[in-house]
Amino acid sequence: MKYNQLGRTGLFVSELCLGTMTLGGNADAGMWKAIGAVGQDEANKLIARALAEGINFIDTADIYSFGQSERVVGQALRDIGVPRSDIVLATKTAGVMSPKPNDQGASRGHIMDSAQRSLERLQVDHIDLYQIHASDPVTPIEETLRALDDLARQGLVRYVGVSNWRAGKIGKALGVSAALHATRFETLQAYYSIAGRDVERELVPLVTEERMGLLVWSPLAGGLLSGKFGAGAPTAEGSRRSNFDFPPVDLDRAWPCVAEMRVIADKHAVSVARIALAWLLAKPHVTSVIIGAKRMEQLEDNLGAVDIVLTEDELARLDAVSALPPYYPGWMIDHQDASRRPQPFKPVA
Repeated sequence: MKYNQLGRTGLFVSELCLGTMTLGGNADAGMWKAIGAVGQDEANKLIARALAEGINFIDTADIYSFGQSERVVGQALRDIGVPRSDIVLATKTAGVMSPKPNDQGASRGHIMDSAQRSLERLQVDHIDLYQIHASDPVTPIEETLRALDDLARQGLVRYVGVSNWRAGKIGKALGVSAALHATRFETLQAYYSIAGRDVERELVPLVTEERMGLLVWSPLAGGLLSGKFGAGAPTAEGSRRSNFDFPPVDLDRAWPCVAEMRVIADKHAVSVARIALAWLLAKPHVTSVIIGAKRMEQLEDNLGAVDIVLTEDELARLDAVSALPPYYPGWMIDHQDASRRPQPFKPVA
């Protein structure tokens, strides 16, 4: 397991992060039951196994099973007895928690209330990384940033991040936080997979320029890239993807990726899922890839991705089969930037 610097901060996190969206769902939890209903005992085993393999980064959210995932995570850390300082604990807010009008969004009121509730559910006195989970079109950015800054100054959260925002809004937030001398977003949590590379258009250049950490959610596209789907795959009846078709994926682009990964996976004698994860882990702009599991064998397989070393040829083949179509202004910027890159020396005649 490798450990990467979290954005500009002095904090280091494991290259794999344990996601906990599968924990705590029940018959009354709607879509969360389809995603995962892992109970406390099994969650303890999964978390303990992840920690034993070197993972020190755990990500959850208040919206996951409406707080139940946070409760399970907090209890598991107590049951296992892991020192608090050994864990980088991340959670999120801004999702719709109830029909009440103020039980959602990124307002000062909701952020302050949500942070306190998350602390109670997690049974901790601080959150290492507190993330805004949704782009609130109503609340001014200044209000959100002031609230997060107050939480940081109070010692309730140590770093703040954002998830699922457009590049322009993140850039504005970074400028506002600098002007206010307020705590700034240090991370972006975004959907990224070999079948969904849209993040590379505007967000990857932004996080690279601003030295933000990039945390990847749904690296297997909701299980679509697990190897259970596509040509040559066994039946996936009863899988999460067959019950909860998310995130949306262009299948005409996904299946060639799966086919190429299957060839490479066979060569390495590993699962297709490991190749999908290894491709992401090889990207220099990726800080940590969030993996989730409902069963121990899923977790074990995903953990094995850190041992896969893809060759330059294999990476090139995977990049080629999954390449994004040209888009504006990207193709024009690439064309114009070419003259500003290092050029070969040409002696004057």
